[in-house]
Amino acid sequence: MILQPVILSGGSGTRLWPMSREKYPKQLLSLTGGETMLQSTATRMAGFKGSVPVSPAAIVVCNEEYRFLSAEQMRAAGSTGGRILLEPFGRNTAPALTLAAMLAVADGEDALLLVMPADHVMRDLGRFHAAIDAAIGPAQDGAMVTFGIVPDRPETGYGYLHVGTSILGADPDALATQPLLAFVEKPPLAVAQQYLEGGRHLWNSGLFLMRASVWLKAVEHLAPAMYAACDAAMKSGAVDRDFVRIGRDAFEACPSDSIDYAVMEKLQAATELGIPGVVVPLSAGWSDVGAWDAVWASSTRDVDGNSVQGDAMLEDTRNSLVISEGRLVACLGLDDMIVIETPDAVLVARKDKTQDIKKIVNRLKAESRPHADNHRKVHRPWGYYDSIDNGTRFQVKRIVVKPGASLSLQMHHHRAEHWIVVQGTARVTRGEEIIMLAENQSTYIPLGTVHRLENPGKIDLEMIEVQSGTYLGEDDIVRFEDNYGRLQSVPGTKAA
Repeated sequence: MILQPVILSGGSGTRLWPMSREKYPKQLLSLTGGETMLQSTATRMAGFKGSVPVSPAAIVVCNEEYRFLSAEQMRAAGSTGGRILLEPFGRNTAPALTLAAMLAVADGEDALLLVMPADHVMRDLGRFHAAIDAAIGPAQDGAMVTFGIVPDRPETGYGYLHVGTSILGADPDALATQPLLAFVEKPPLAVAQQYLEGGRHLWNSGLFLMRASVWLKAVEHLAPAMYAACDAAMKSGAVDRDFVRIGRDAFEACPSDSIDYAVMEKLQAATELGIPGVVVPLSAGWSDVGAWDAVWASSTRDVDGNSVQGDAMLEDTRNSLVISEGRLVACLGLDDMIVIETPDAVLVARKDKTQDIKKIVNRLKAESRPHADNHRKVHRPWGYYDSIDNGTRFQVKRIVVKPGASLSLQMHHHRAEHWIVVQGTARVTRGEEIIMLAENQSTYIPLGTVHRLENPGKIDLEMIEVQSGTYLGEDDIVRFEDNYGRLQSVPGTKAA
């Protein structure tokens, strides 16, 4: 039997705006170190020396909107040979795990699925590995194992797991496996304090371990509509490059539900299934980094309690998180504050108000403002573009194309484009012509002209694009050819 990591990477992380956006969510960000959160999750089982081997190739479940970014980050983390399951739209964690379990079973082995959200921090990997090893035996025997975080404060932002015996005073390296008695919703502060003092309630981590067949048996029995929709979606899907695409129409009928609500909370009542729920206590420096106050708590801080990233200057400031992605940020006389600077938005908030940032995001969406969805710098499979200026009938972009990459063969109905090469070499298709451009050379793409930009060189191609026209939206594109499996020859198709 093999231990198969399953990484659930479908969340949007709205409480970490403005760094986390709908199409660039928090798991793709580096918030607490050099690696992104997805990369940290992908390498979390490295060096595991437990009772079963770990598959070096993870199964990642993510939204198709950020499939190329996820694939690139997994490759950069050294995770090769894995599969990325693409959801056309989110349906919460239970369908995501069901799709991953079906993919694992299709490989012909009833693997142990280690289910890890992509947006968690785990600081003590030794204790984490020990907890995983303790869970393997019960999971092999048919139990569904979840991991309960040993609480260190009366937290009202997490759900809790009610376990059989108190863990107060127990050695963190010798925490015993517990029967799962009940799931408890997020409590008020007074109740959370009672849980902390009683020692029989652990934070619900969202981490799980079970055999693929056991999960599928439970879903088919407890959530049959979900099982049927996922089964149909897998059967109508296809493999596309690094990705496993599921059937969009079939998946649209899938109910949206979490692992806890769809299955785990129903196990005790479903005695006919014979699947016990088991909790392994975990004390390994865990955080779900759900909001900016959690990022501050998980970060290295100076003698004044400040965590600073980027170009910042602080005076008479304490217990604050300050992040600058570009400009100098100066803070004077702040206490318990969050200051986040990005090229197109700045957040200033009291630390105790960070759970309400989603209210700002909801307002941005209601007003159809782009700041909720994308950063100014937008990543594509061929590289990225940065919209550095715009006005009436014009827009200026900095475009970077990776070596050997190319944009689609395309045309626009409403805009013309001027291209100036700053670095590297460009091969340009312009109508019937193919021309080569070196540094400081330029060309013009008239409105309605079929064109393509390629980088045939060994270094990044960097260029400035000046667009002019009556409409400059990203949905003014018709594709004729594309190397990345994106929609083609469809007027109004966005450059995903």
